[in-house]
Amino acid sequence: MALQPPPHEAAPPQFGAPSGSVPALQITDLEKSYPTGTKALKGVSLEIPAGSFFGLLGPNGAGKSTLIHCTTGLAMPTSGSIRVFGHDAVSHYTEARKAVGLAPQDLNLDHFLTLEETLDFHGGYFGMRKKDRKERAAELLDAFSLTAKKDDRANTLSGGMKRRLILARALMHRPRFLILDEPTAGVDVELRLELWQYVKRVNEEGTTILLTTHYLEEAEQLCDQIAFINDGQIVAQGTSGDLAKEYGVTTLEDAYLELVGRKELSRATLGEDVA
Repeated sequence: MALQPPPHEAAPPQFGAPSGSVPALQITDLEKSYPTGTKALKGVSLEIPAGSFFGLLGPNGAGKSTLIHCTTGLAMPTSGSIRVFGHDAVSHYTEARKAVGLAPQDLNLDHFLTLEETLDFHGGYFGMRKKDRKERAAELLDAFSLTAKKDDRANTLSGGMKRRLILARALMHRPRFLILDEPTAGVDVELRLELWQYVKRVNEEGTTILLTTHYLEEAEQLCDQIAFINDGQIVAQGTSGDLAKEYGVTTLEDAYLELVGRKELSRATLGEDVA
């Protein structure tokens, strides 16, 4: 049941776009405070070039989900600005949101809809015509090896199939910018590797991708740039090698452990203890 090559996307390839092109995501001095007094984001500035595969790593509670929620309109920023392909995510919400596909960490599927209805409903929400919705849903069901299940209710799927459906749903309206929030959490190794191959091909077709993950090897394999976020702030950014060098270590994993203050868990340190 391997994933099939992605259907051709309508958007032109963005990877390798000229330096003067509009960024997929441009966040400037973003702050988000909650009524409880919690300050989840503290002046975050971040730019993701069109066509890139960008990783956002940080411990639980660092601000990753809040940043995503502000970008997709699920939360209102306290101050600062967010622009998606030049569209302000607040004042031009409709234009900005149409450009984004979101595959959330939670398996937030409507259990009463079939797989085909799930995709059709999502496409309708984004203004797709009925004929286009039908064709696009068929393409994605085939690509994610879900065609045989198209008339089944979402609640009958295994966890791995639900992950496939959520990613298919995120791609339904042909977004130029895809946000993957812990896309392989809880799936087996085989499906994780299949999803890696699939999203790499989607990126090569021109879709910009923002990935959050706790699997550091996932970020190393997929992302051309990675940012560390901690305590509501971007604290470092670069390639895996850049981040390792900045933290004075040799691997991305050790750089992350330095970030969260747990360097004693380094594999090198554990190896010394065993020796």
